Amino acid sequence: MATDEIHAVLWDIDDTLFDYTSADRAGMREHLKTEGLPDGIDTVEQALVRWREITEHHWARHSAGEADFQGQRRDRVRDFTGRLLSDAEADEWFDRHVVHYEAAWKLFADTVPVLDALAADYRHAVLSNSALSVQDRKLRALGVRDRFEAVLCAVDLGVSKPHAAAFHAACDALGLPPERVAYVGDHPDIDTVGAVAAGLKGIWLDRRGRGGRPELLRITELSQLPGLLRGHTRFGAQDTFG
Repeated sequence: MATDEIHAVLWDIDDTLFDYTSADRAGMREHLKTEGLPDGIDTVEQALVRWREITEHHWARHSAGEADFQGQRRDRVRDFTGRLLSDAEADEWFDRHVVHYEAAWKLFADTVPVLDALAADYRHAVLSNSALSVQDRKLRALGVRDRFEAVLCAVDLGVSKPHAAAFHAACDALGLPPERVAYVGDHPDIDTVGAVAAGLKGIWLDRRGRGGRPELLRITELSQLPGLLRGHTRFGAQDTFG
């Protein structure tokens, strides 16, 4: 391979390989056509912003160990609807949303070309803060499950990113020490800072061009990754692509 340092790429899925934000917004938009808007929300756009805020809040609680996977889903539904729903009612509401969400699933346009470009030189695996039942099914539906030697998820591991144990479990699955593994993810703290603290080469995929984190190794699109790994750009450069 082109470098003797990095032997494998460990990937986040949502908003890294898979366009989660667009699918979630499209799915919720369709869902609201039948469910209606929650009380106190006047437009679909307001509802979409509120759903995103609630999702980020409860995912943070889940990542901190304050709620299990199913519990954070139910809490998101209750907060969004403003209704005291039973577990079964919250699950049914979320399941109806999932139908629309899954209909909007798609990979980012640069995902397959980059996986192709890296296939000969690097091994690949996934580490996600979701559940294996969710992410394995997603990768199969999107036609890329066979690109990854292993798919590890926080719900099944019992530990989530940014905790070092989650990253180390993925490295163990690959049989590689952390310093031989690069982690690519869209969240600067959960993904990149967590990976670096665990001894991996953390790479922040800043698709939205937010910047502002000069201490992090950053790319703004996946097409920049092969050159970065192969030394065309100095690996470890700060804020590499502006």
